[in-house]
Amino acid sequence: MKYFKYFGIALLVILIDQAVKMLVHYQMDFGTPGQIKVFGEWFKLHYTTNPGMAFGMQIGTEYGKMILTSFRLIAMFGIGYYLFHIIKKKMHPGYIICISMILGGAIGNLIDSIFYGVWLNNAPYNAPTPWFHGQVIDMFYIDIWEGYLPDWIPIWGGSYTALWPIFNIADAAIFIGVAIILVFQGRFFDEKLAEQKTEEIDEIQKQFIEGEENTNL
Repeated sequence: MKYFKYFGIALLVILIDQAVKMLVHYQMDFGTPGQIKVFGEWFKLHYTTNPGMAFGMQIGTEYGKMILTSFRLIAMFGIGYYLFHIIKKKMHPGYIICISMILGGAIGNLIDSIFYGVWLNNAPYNAPTPWFHGQVIDMFYIDIWEGYLPDWIPIWGGSYTALWPIFNIADAAIFIGVAIILVFQGRFFDEKLAEQKTEEIDEIQKQFIEGEENTNL
């Protein structure tokens, strides 16, 4: 039951993420023409796709996307195993929930990468195969600034950029999970260490009492 609860959180993130992406794909027009203002000019719904990593970065080879997707697949199993391990170790519930959110977000975007090239036919035109080349659907746009970055900025210099990057539910789950861990890491890990020390002390006391009883006998 304890495993189901935390893996269920990951499943919930996946279901919400995929439901929102399907709504956006089938109910919104792509790009600026379909943009919907939610809170003035600073928060909008904007249907776009991301063919690569975070912030639109890509691996510059023909099979770069497949390499990236394969890496995400391996990472998913790694996070899943780690989640199982920390549940078994009875670590802080807040920490386990954060890892569950990160797992759900990772799987949510992985589904896009593996299947959307086939299901939604959104793989790049030059992809060697639609499998493993699907583009991730993004929709939440915090419009802080748009414009061309100075040429002296590494990697992105001279390119047209929007701040904040457009993201989705899966991205948000990963970001929130990581942020909470960073903010509350002292509480998450200190309590676990204190619990382990308490268990060690109890075990020593138990052994001492047993030793005294044996001596009296």
